[in-house]
Amino acid sequence: MTRHTDVVVVGGGQAELAAGYHLRRQGLEFVILDADPAPGGSWQHMWDSLHLFSPAEHSSLPGRVMPAQTGEVYPDAGHVADYLAGYEKRYDLPVQHGTRVEAVRRDGDRLLVEADSGPWHARAVMSATGTWSRPFLPAVPGREVFAGRQLHTVNYRSPADLAGLRVVVVGGGNSGAQIAADLALDGRAELTWVTSRPLRFLPDDIDGRALFDVATARRKALEAGRTDTGGVASLGDIVAVPPVRAARDAGLLRATAMFSRLTTDGVQWADGSRAAVDAVIWCTGFRPALSHLAPLNLRGARGHIPTTGTQALGEPRLHLLGYGDWTGPASATLIGVGRPARDAARQIAQLCARN
Repeated sequence: MTRHTDVVVVGGGQAELAAGYHLRRQGLEFVILDADPAPGGSWQHMWDSLHLFSPAEHSSLPGRVMPAQTGEVYPDAGHVADYLAGYEKRYDLPVQHGTRVEAVRRDGDRLLVEADSGPWHARAVMSATGTWSRPFLPAVPGREVFAGRQLHTVNYRSPADLAGLRVVVVGGGNSGAQIAADLALDGRAELTWVTSRPLRFLPDDIDGRALFDVATARRKALEAGRTDTGGVASLGDIVAVPPVRAARDAGLLRATAMFSRLTTDGVQWADGSRAAVDAVIWCTGFRPALSHLAPLNLRGARGHIPTTGTQALGEPRLHLLGYGDWTGPASATLIGVGRPARDAARQIAQLCARN
Protein backbone atom coordinates (compact mmCIF):
# COMPACT_ATOMS: atom_id res chain seq x y z
CA MET A 1 0.00 0.00 0.00
CA THR A 2 1.34 3.42 -0.96
CA ARG A 3 1.76 5.76 1.99
CA HIS A 4 1.36 9.54 1.72
CA THR A 5 3.25 12.42 3.33
CA ASP A 6 4.25 15.99 2.59
CA VAL A 7 7.99 15.31 2.32
CA VAL A 8 10.21 12.26 1.97
CA VAL A 9 13.81 12.86 3.04
CA VAL A 10 16.25 10.33 1.58
CA GLY A 11 19.23 9.51 3.81
CA GLY A 12 19.98 9.53 7.54
CA GLY A 13 23.12 11.58 8.15
CA GLN A 14 23.73 15.13 9.29
CA ALA A 15 21.99 16.78 6.32
CA GLU A 16 18.84 14.70 6.78
CA LEU A 17 18.68 15.48 10.49
CA ALA A 18 19.05 19.21 9.86
CA ALA A 19 16.31 18.90 7.25
CA GLY A 20 14.05 17.10 9.71
CA TYR A 21 14.61 19.80 12.34
CA HIS A 22 13.53 22.56 9.97
CA LEU A 23 10.69 20.63 8.33
CA ARG A 24 9.16 20.11 11.76
CA ARG A 25 9.48 23.83 12.52
CA GLN A 26 7.53 24.46 9.31
CA GLY A 27 4.74 22.16 10.53
CA LEU A 28 5.16 19.69 7.66
CA GLU A 29 4.54 15.96 7.77
CA PHE A 30 7.62 14.03 6.71
CA VAL A 31 9.53 10.78 6.91
CA ILE A 32 13.28 10.15 6.70
CA LEU A 33 14.30 6.95 4.89
CA ASP A 34 17.82 5.85 5.80
CA ALA A 35 19.59 2.86 4.23
CA ASP A 36 21.88 2.47 7.26
CA PRO A 37 20.52 0.10 9.91
CA ALA A 38 21.71 2.36 12.76
CA PRO A 39 21.82 6.12 13.39
CA GLY A 40 25.01 8.14 12.99
CA GLY A 41 25.27 8.52 9.23
CA SER A 42 28.59 7.91 7.52
CA TRP A 43 30.45 8.95 10.68
CA GLN A 44 29.89 5.48 12.13
CA HIS A 45 31.94 4.01 9.26
CA MET A 46 35.00 6.31 9.37
CA TRP A 47 38.53 5.22 10.23
CA ASP A 48 39.44 4.95 13.90
CA SER A 49 41.73 7.98 14.19
CA LEU A 50 39.62 10.48 12.26
CA HIS A 51 38.91 13.76 14.04
CA LEU A 52 36.93 16.83 13.04
CA PHE A 53 38.73 19.97 11.83
CA SER A 54 36.77 22.11 14.31
CA PRO A 55 36.01 22.12 18.03
CA ALA A 56 32.69 20.62 19.08
CA GLU A 57 30.91 23.92 19.63
CA HIS A 58 31.70 24.89 16.04
CA SER A 59 30.46 21.59 14.60
CA SER A 60 26.82 21.60 15.62
CA LEU A 61 23.49 21.06 13.88
CA PRO A 62 20.66 23.56 14.35
CA GLY A 63 19.02 23.55 17.75
CA ARG A 64 21.60 21.56 19.71
CA VAL A 65 25.27 22.32 20.39
CA MET A 66 27.58 19.34 20.13
CA PRO A 67 28.99 18.62 23.60
CA ALA A 68 32.76 18.65 23.95
CA GLN A 69 34.56 15.33 24.00
CA THR A 70 36.54 14.68 27.15
CA GLY A 71 40.24 15.22 26.54
CA GLU A 72 39.82 16.22 22.89
CA VAL A 73 39.79 19.66 21.27
CA TYR A 74 38.67 18.15 17.97
CA PRO A 75 36.06 15.38 18.48
CA ASP A 76 36.62 12.00 16.87
CA ALA A 77 34.25 10.27 14.45
CA GLY A 78 32.69 8.10 17.14
CA HIS A 79 31.76 11.17 19.17
CA VAL A 80 30.13 12.72 16.10
CA ALA A 81 28.16 9.54 15.38
CA ASP A 82 26.93 9.50 19.00
CA TYR A 83 25.95 13.16 18.71
CA LEU A 84 23.92 12.49 15.56
CA ALA A 85 22.20 9.50 17.18
CA GLY A 86 21.36 11.65 20.21
CA TYR A 87 20.10 14.46 17.98
CA GLU A 88 17.74 12.09 16.18
CA LYS A 89 16.41 10.84 19.52
CA ARG A 90 16.18 14.31 21.12
CA TYR A 91 13.92 15.64 18.37
CA ASP A 92 12.09 12.33 17.90
CA LEU A 93 12.66 12.50 14.16
CA PRO A 94 10.69 9.95 12.11
CA VAL A 95 13.65 8.01 10.72
CA GLN A 96 13.12 4.57 9.22
CA HIS A 97 16.52 2.90 9.40
CA GLY A 98 17.41 0.01 7.13
CA THR A 99 15.20 1.40 4.34
CA ARG A 100 16.80 1.84 0.95
CA VAL A 101 15.28 4.18 -1.62
CA GLU A 102 15.60 2.69 -5.08
CA ALA A 103 13.98 5.34 -7.28
CA VAL A 104 12.14 8.67 -7.32
CA ARG A 105 9.66 9.22 -10.15
CA ARG A 106 7.11 11.80 -11.23
CA ASP A 107 3.55 10.67 -10.66
CA GLY A 108 1.10 13.41 -11.56
CA ASP A 109 1.10 16.14 -8.95
CA ARG A 110 3.18 14.01 -6.57
CA LEU A 111 6.59 12.36 -6.54
CA LEU A 112 6.63 8.59 -6.13
CA VAL A 113 9.42 7.33 -3.89
CA GLU A 114 10.09 3.63 -4.39
CA ALA A 115 11.72 2.09 -1.31
CA ASP A 116 12.45 -1.54 -0.47
CA SER A 117 9.88 -1.25 2.33
CA GLY A 118 7.18 0.00 -0.02
CA PRO A 119 6.26 3.15 -2.01
CA TRP A 120 5.54 6.67 -0.78
CA HIS A 121 3.70 9.55 -2.42
CA ALA A 122 5.11 12.96 -1.46
CA ARG A 123 4.54 16.57 -2.38
CA ALA A 124 8.30 17.09 -2.25
CA VAL A 125 11.49 15.10 -1.83
CA MET A 126 14.71 16.13 -0.14
CA SER A 127 17.66 14.05 -1.31
CA ALA A 128 20.62 14.10 1.06
CA THR A 129 22.42 10.83 0.43
CA GLY A 130 25.87 12.42 0.40
CA THR A 131 28.89 10.84 -1.25
CA TRP A 132 30.28 8.20 1.14
CA SER A 133 28.54 5.34 -0.66
CA ARG A 134 30.15 6.33 -4.01
CA PRO A 135 33.94 6.21 -3.62
CA PHE A 136 35.86 7.31 -6.70
CA LEU A 137 38.71 5.22 -8.10
CA PRO A 138 40.82 6.84 -10.85
CA ALA A 139 41.50 5.04 -14.13
CA VAL A 140 45.17 4.36 -13.40
CA PRO A 141 46.83 1.91 -15.84
CA GLY A 142 47.38 -1.52 -14.31
CA ARG A 143 44.81 -1.16 -11.54
CA GLU A 144 43.04 -4.28 -12.77
CA VAL A 145 46.21 -6.45 -12.74
CA PHE A 146 47.67 -5.43 -9.38
CA ALA A 147 47.65 -8.54 -7.18
CA GLY A 148 47.97 -6.75 -3.84
CA ARG A 149 45.26 -5.23 -1.67
CA GLN A 150 43.40 -2.16 -2.88
CA LEU A 151 41.42 -0.08 -0.40
CA HIS A 152 39.60 3.20 -0.64
CA THR A 153 39.22 5.70 2.18
CA VAL A 154 35.89 4.01 2.98
CA ASN A 155 37.65 0.68 3.66
CA TYR A 156 40.50 1.94 5.85
CA ARG A 157 40.16 1.48 9.60
CA SER A 158 43.54 1.42 11.38
CA PRO A 159 47.29 0.84 10.89
CA ALA A 160 46.99 -2.52 12.63
CA ASP A 161 45.27 -3.92 9.54
CA LEU A 162 48.36 -3.12 7.43
CA ALA A 163 51.18 -3.87 9.86
CA GLY A 164 54.27 -5.24 8.14
CA LEU A 165 53.07 -4.34 4.64
CA ARG A 166 54.51 -1.99 2.01
CA VAL A 167 51.70 0.55 1.58
CA VAL A 168 51.18 3.33 -0.94
CA VAL A 169 48.68 6.07 -0.01
CA VAL A 170 47.36 7.94 -3.06
CA GLY A 171 45.94 11.44 -2.69
CA GLY A 172 47.04 14.88 -1.53
CA GLY A 173 43.82 15.98 0.18
CA ASN A 174 42.84 15.84 3.82
CA SER A 175 41.94 12.15 3.88
CA GLY A 176 45.23 11.23 2.21
CA ALA A 177 47.20 13.37 4.66
CA GLN A 178 45.39 12.01 7.71
CA ILE A 179 45.70 8.36 6.68
CA ALA A 180 49.36 8.83 5.70
CA ALA A 181 49.98 10.46 9.09
CA ASP A 182 48.16 7.63 10.85
CA LEU A 183 50.39 5.03 9.21
CA ALA A 184 53.56 7.09 9.59
CA LEU A 185 53.11 7.71 13.31
CA ASP A 186 52.25 4.06 13.91
CA GLY A 187 55.37 2.92 12.07
CA ARG A 188 54.39 -0.71 11.47
CA ALA A 189 53.83 -0.30 7.72
CA GLU A 190 56.40 0.81 5.15
CA LEU A 191 54.73 3.96 3.85
CA THR A 192 54.97 5.72 0.51
CA TRP A 193 52.68 8.72 0.02
CA VAL A 194 52.06 9.86 -3.57
CA THR A 195 50.22 12.94 -4.79
CA SER A 196 49.42 14.41 -8.20
CA ARG A 197 50.46 17.92 -7.12
CA PRO A 198 52.78 19.46 -4.51
CA LEU A 199 51.50 19.39 -0.93
CA ARG A 200 49.82 22.54 0.34
CA PHE A 201 49.39 22.75 4.11
CA LEU A 202 47.27 25.50 5.58
CA PRO A 203 48.85 27.57 8.37
CA ASP A 204 48.75 25.69 11.65
CA ASP A 205 46.26 28.11 13.20
CA ILE A 206 43.71 27.48 10.42
CA ASP A 207 40.99 24.94 11.18
CA GLY A 208 37.37 24.33 10.26
CA ARG A 209 36.24 27.59 11.83
CA ALA A 210 38.31 29.63 9.40
CA LEU A 211 37.30 27.43 6.47
CA PHE A 212 33.63 27.97 7.28
CA ASP A 213 34.26 31.72 7.41
CA VAL A 214 35.84 31.49 3.94
CA ALA A 215 32.82 29.59 2.60
CA THR A 216 30.48 32.16 4.15
CA ALA A 217 32.46 35.01 2.62
CA ARG A 218 32.28 33.32 -0.77
CA ARG A 219 28.52 32.98 -0.49
CA LYS A 220 28.10 36.65 0.41
CA ALA A 221 30.44 37.71 -2.39
CA LEU A 222 28.56 35.68 -4.98
CA GLU A 223 25.26 37.07 -3.76
CA ALA A 224 26.71 40.58 -4.20
CA GLY A 225 27.94 39.78 -7.70
CA ARG A 226 31.63 39.55 -6.72
CA THR A 227 34.01 36.63 -7.15
CA ASP A 228 37.01 37.73 -5.04
CA THR A 229 36.26 37.08 -1.37
CA GLY A 230 39.68 38.02 -0.04
CA GLY A 231 39.88 34.69 1.80
CA VAL A 232 43.31 33.55 2.96
CA ALA A 233 42.56 29.83 2.91
CA SER A 234 41.70 27.43 0.15
CA LEU A 235 39.10 24.79 0.93
CA GLY A 236 41.22 22.34 -1.10
CA ASP A 237 44.36 22.64 1.08
CA ILE A 238 45.41 20.30 3.89
CA VAL A 239 44.31 21.23 7.40
CA ALA A 240 47.19 20.61 9.82
CA VAL A 241 45.18 18.76 12.47
CA PRO A 242 47.36 17.59 15.40
CA PRO A 243 48.30 14.12 14.02
CA VAL A 244 49.14 15.54 10.59
CA ARG A 245 51.17 18.31 12.20
CA ALA A 246 53.03 15.83 14.42
CA ALA A 247 53.92 13.56 11.50
CA ARG A 248 54.93 16.50 9.33
CA ASP A 249 57.10 18.10 12.01
CA ALA A 250 58.79 14.75 12.71
CA GLY A 251 59.75 14.51 9.04
CA LEU A 252 57.51 11.51 8.48
CA LEU A 253 55.17 13.07 5.91
CA ARG A 254 57.13 13.16 2.69
CA ALA A 255 55.14 12.89 -0.52
CA THR A 256 56.44 11.90 -3.92
CA ALA A 257 55.00 12.33 -7.40
CA MET A 258 52.28 9.97 -8.54
CA PHE A 259 53.40 6.67 -10.08
CA SER A 260 52.67 6.13 -13.77
CA ARG A 261 51.06 2.70 -13.48
CA LEU A 262 50.45 -0.30 -11.28
CA THR A 263 52.11 -3.63 -12.03
CA THR A 264 51.15 -7.07 -10.79
CA ASP A 265 53.32 -6.69 -7.70
CA GLY A 266 53.80 -2.97 -7.24
CA VAL A 267 54.13 0.40 -8.93
CA GLN A 268 56.12 1.80 -11.82
CA TRP A 269 57.44 5.37 -11.73
CA ALA A 270 57.66 7.82 -14.60
CA ASP A 271 61.37 7.05 -15.11
CA GLY A 272 60.60 3.35 -15.57
CA SER A 273 61.85 2.21 -12.17
CA ARG A 274 59.66 -0.08 -10.09
CA ALA A 275 58.90 -0.72 -6.43
CA ALA A 276 57.23 -3.70 -4.79
CA VAL A 277 53.98 -2.85 -3.00
CA ASP A 278 51.58 -4.95 -0.91
CA ALA A 279 48.65 -2.52 -0.63
CA VAL A 280 47.32 0.69 -2.18
CA ILE A 281 44.95 3.03 -0.36
CA TRP A 282 43.04 5.28 -2.76
CA CYS A 283 42.25 8.56 -0.99
CA THR A 284 40.82 9.91 -4.21
CA GLY A 285 37.48 11.33 -3.23
CA PHE A 286 33.85 10.58 -3.90
CA ARG A 287 31.00 11.26 -6.27
CA PRO A 288 27.43 12.26 -5.28
CA ALA A 289 25.14 9.28 -4.66
CA LEU A 290 22.28 10.18 -7.00
CA SER A 291 21.32 6.92 -8.72
CA HIS A 292 17.89 6.93 -7.04
CA LEU A 293 17.10 10.15 -8.93
CA ALA A 294 17.94 8.73 -12.38
CA PRO A 295 14.27 8.32 -13.44
CA LEU A 296 13.87 12.11 -13.20
CA ASN A 297 16.52 12.58 -15.90
CA LEU A 298 18.04 15.69 -14.32
CA ARG A 299 21.79 15.06 -14.48
CA GLY A 300 23.94 17.82 -15.90
CA ALA A 301 27.68 18.44 -16.24
CA ARG A 302 30.03 16.41 -14.01
CA GLY A 303 27.13 14.23 -12.89
CA HIS A 304 25.57 17.04 -10.85
CA ILE A 305 21.92 18.01 -10.98
CA PRO A 306 21.62 21.74 -11.80
CA THR A 307 20.11 23.65 -8.89
CA THR A 308 19.26 27.12 -7.75
CA GLY A 309 20.16 26.96 -4.10
CA THR A 310 19.00 23.47 -3.15
CA GLN A 311 16.07 23.31 -5.59
CA ALA A 312 16.50 21.23 -8.75
CA LEU A 313 16.02 23.40 -11.82
CA GLY A 314 14.28 20.64 -13.75
CA GLU A 315 12.02 19.48 -10.90
CA PRO A 316 10.97 22.15 -8.36
CA ARG A 317 9.56 19.52 -6.00
CA LEU A 318 13.06 18.11 -5.49
CA HIS A 319 15.70 19.62 -3.21
CA LEU A 320 19.30 18.40 -2.88
CA LEU A 321 21.07 18.97 0.40
CA GLY A 322 24.60 18.46 1.68
CA TYR A 323 26.44 17.33 -1.45
CA GLY A 324 28.89 20.22 -1.50
CA ASP A 325 29.04 23.87 -2.44
CA TRP A 326 26.79 23.34 -5.47
CA THR A 327 23.91 22.69 -3.04
CA GLY A 328 24.88 25.43 -0.59
CA PRO A 329 28.23 26.83 0.64
CA ALA A 330 29.82 24.40 3.13
CA SER A 331 26.62 22.32 3.04
CA ALA A 332 28.63 19.11 3.35
CA THR A 333 29.77 20.16 6.83
CA LEU A 334 27.99 19.86 10.17
CA ILE A 335 27.83 23.58 10.85
CA GLY A 336 27.25 24.55 7.23
CA VAL A 337 24.21 22.38 6.48
CA GLY A 338 21.82 24.27 8.74
CA ARG A 339 21.26 27.31 6.51
CA PRO A 340 20.46 25.43 3.26
CA ALA A 341 18.28 22.98 5.23
CA ARG A 342 16.32 25.91 6.66
CA ASP A 343 15.94 27.57 3.26
CA ALA A 344 14.85 24.31 1.60
CA ALA A 345 12.25 23.64 4.31
CA ARG A 346 10.82 27.14 3.84
CA GLN A 347 10.56 26.69 0.08
CA ILE A 348 8.87 23.33 0.47
CA ALA A 349 6.40 24.79 2.97
CA GLN A 350 5.51 27.48 0.43
CA LEU A 351 5.10 24.82 -2.27
CA CYS A 352 2.82 22.73 -0.09
CA ALA A 353 0.75 25.78 0.82
CA ARG A 354 0.07 26.40 -2.87
CA ASN A 355 -0.88 22.79 -3.51
